[in-house]
Amino acid sequence: MLVSTVSLAALLPWWRPGSTEPFLDDNGHRLPQSISEKLSVPVNGVLQGMVIRGENTSNPVLLWVHGGPGMPDYPLTQQYPTDLEDLFTVVWWDQRGAALSYASDIPPETMTIEQFIDDTLTVTDYLRDRFDQDQIYLLGHSWGSFIALQAAARSPERFKAYLGMAQTVYQLESEKIAHDYMLAAYKKRRDAGMVRDLERAPVTMSTGTPEAYLKLRDSAMHRLGIGTTHDMTSVITGIFLASWRFRGYTLREKVRLWRGRAFSRSFGLWDQLIRADLRETVPALQIPVYFLEGKYDYTCVTSLARDYFEKLQAPVKGFYVFDNSAHSPLLEEPRAAHRILEHDVLAGATTLADLR
Repeated sequence: MLVSTVSLAALLPWWRPGSTEPFLDDNGHRLPQSISEKLSVPVNGVLQGMVIRGENTSNPVLLWVHGGPGMPDYPLTQQYPTDLEDLFTVVWWDQRGAALSYASDIPPETMTIEQFIDDTLTVTDYLRDRFDQDQIYLLGHSWGSFIALQAAARSPERFKAYLGMAQTVYQLESEKIAHDYMLAAYKKRRDAGMVRDLERAPVTMSTGTPEAYLKLRDSAMHRLGIGTTHDMTSVITGIFLASWRFRGYTLREKVRLWRGRAFSRSFGLWDQLIRADLRETVPALQIPVYFLEGKYDYTCVTSLARDYFEKLQAPVKGFYVFDNSAHSPLLEEPRAAHRILEHDVLAGATTLADLR
């Protein structure tokens, strides 16, 4: 009986109801102007899910466009809370084909970069209308920064500012830099096995990222602390197993998370992403721009983001390096990020920026 009870307790996180926690005052009463809900809305022919959380719905809206393709950031917030809900109404949107927005009958021909950009603008309009705000804040993370930055360039009138976390620039060049860095690092560690595997799977500007490299990429990066977070040493324990313990999705939604990840990566989006150079295609934005970069990020190399930032034309620009972060600084160093968003982004200023 004791064994059964222990086993049941171990499995309970898998069967959470997937509800979102309300915001409460010191007396345990719900904050009257707060919002904490999970919902789905039709977006360009596909029902797409999102979680909306904030302490006061009169605060500015921040639309978070996640990475991947097909890998929402929201499940990471159980271990890495952002604590931004006092400043913004934060919208964790699961993109077409991902997690809450996964469905097996999504038309394959709609899984294109152009469609994702259009979806971003449609979700933006839904939020502008719902919260009666002419403009909202737009944050893109990794793959999401590739989509969101182009959405901001296409329709700047919809947005107060653009925030790029682990900003994608020219991903093939980033992968080449990362491969060279990892090869040198593992040689220094005298890890003959990883050195052999990396040497057998070279990344070049002409041939791209071979399948053998992509299979070992996540493991190699996380063992060096240059992957999702600086303290995450394994995607198995840090993301996969953690996702099954996540309280914000139901068991069915957790299954959809991983089915959606596989689905989203089966349409050649990666090949389209790595060949695009935003330095060439988006040389300017008409709204304030903030780049939030991890010192140890080699998933989207910080030096490339710096190079792009220096060339990018915008009315206000702020560049911020987080010294204890890799690919997800708003999750890894939430206090520093909160200060930047409160004192610079919301004020349209760059007083805390590394580069102005």
